Amino acid sequence: MKVSIPISDSDPTTISGFQDDFLKEIQTRYGVSVSMRGNYIYLKGDEKNVKAAQKLFRARLKNAEGIEEQVSDTGRKHAAGETNSVPTPKRLIKAKSSGQAEYMKAIDSHDIVVSIGPAGTGKTYLAVAKAVSFLIEKKVERLVLTRPAVEAGESLGFLPGAIEEKVDPYLRPLYDALNDFLPYDRIRRYLDMKTIEVAPLAYMRGRTLNDAFIILDEAQNTTGMQMKMFLTRMGWRSKVVVTGDITQVDLPTNVFSGLIEIQHLLKSIDGIEFIYLNEKDVVRHHLVQRIIRAYDIKNTT
Repeated sequence: MKVSIPISDSDPTTISGFQDDFLKEIQTRYGVSVSMRGNYIYLKGDEKNVKAAQKLFRARLKNAEGIEEQVSDTGRKHAAGETNSVPTPKRLIKAKSSGQAEYMKAIDSHDIVVSIGPAGTGKTYLAVAKAVSFLIEKKVERLVLTRPAVEAGESLGFLPGAIEEKVDPYLRPLYDALNDFLPYDRIRRYLDMKTIEVAPLAYMRGRTLNDAFIILDEAQNTTGMQMKMFLTRMGWRSKVVVTGDITQVDLPTNVFSGLIEIQHLLKSIDGIEFIYLNEKDVVRHHLVQRIIRAYDIKNTT
């Protein structure tokens, strides 16, 4: 017996499972041939087993549609005025401090937001959550996440391995953030389709990014020229978030940080908002707040 099951608008990776695990499970459990092509699932085998597998697939499709509808409904509620939360396919992210709430509101209301603060304040985490929600709600067509790939005095040319191996350690935190908000198989699909791009800052040169949510992370390690290059990549219908900690600059002592420079250079431009987070916005272990406070005291005495 052969049957075909339409999967309509459901995400194929949600149906097939991680590395097609669900398809493989059905094949093993019912002894039927299972394949997915286009917007259809094809089953072939003994009539009784095919019907049983078909029933299970229909239940999975119904569940997937319910999840996507729930995410969509959450997004509509958020758009209606719930600015302290961010809906993503894996979880609903809520602001844990007044500073974080102000940050999230600024992203909604400004085309460029610069978030400055110490580690653990949610600068990158909330920016990526917002970016994912904008993509799911079709407010943008793609996400571009970038970081300067030369830090702590190291040059990529002198590090071992291929270019991907050299760059990966610098970009890993951005992938980790994505993993918190999107299923792994969906991330892989978006990366393959270039719907999501994670790349070193140098790869931004010469481009114009339209209909995109663009995040520059660890911006304290950009030079003035790199910062100018990045900000001028912004195209039509795009949103930019710049994050960094100006107390942890890894540039050579004779090189001025582009993030520090734009605080004075761009602060009076309408449409650009600067958000400053502090130890009160830290959402990690309570000792992290105390550590940050101790260093602040040291730097002011």
